[in-house]
Amino acid sequence: MVNEPVDKPVNKPLSRAWLRERSELGVSAILVGLGVLVLVDAIRIHTDFAQRGPVGPKAVPVVVGVGLIVVAALLARDVLRGGRGEAEGGEDIDLTEPADWRTVLLLCGAFLANAALIGVVGFPISGAILFWGAAYALGSRNYVRDPLIAAGLSVVTFVLFNNLLGVPLPGGPLVGMF
Repeated sequence: MVNEPVDKPVNKPLSRAWLRERSELGVSAILVGLGVLVLVDAIRIHTDFAQRGPVGPKAVPVVVGVGLIVVAALLARDVLRGGRGEAEGGEDIDLTEPADWRTVLLLCGAFLANAALIGVVGFPISGAILFWGAAYALGSRNYVRDPLIAAGLSVVTFVLFNNLLGVPLPGGPLVGMF
């Protein structure tokens, strides 16, 4: 038997392949960021007003913020020890395929358009743009049906929240109609 050179594995801890195999660390990082954000906001809550009992308005946000950070740490520990999330039995996705960034960007655009327009044109119109944009981003291409369903869904949502639940939404120029 001839002695052949054996290639030693190169340990690059931050290589793309290493990060791709541990993509759940991204979720952990997002959870840490959210936990820190919640804790910072909780610390800024003013407690000048009278409170009832020993638990003030900071208690729940602090518990949520700490919980997010603890879950993030446990997830990161599990991933670094070799744990991987399993796809559900009914999922038929191929994890080796790249992400569909076009769809993600279209959905983000529809959401940002809603956020930018809601104060100007009101919820019924900005919500219709959001619902139609989401349908378009997810593949629906019926240019007559989709805007009609989006407008109807937006108006129904506005009426439910504004009139029945008492959650005021900006009505824009359509405020007197509903």
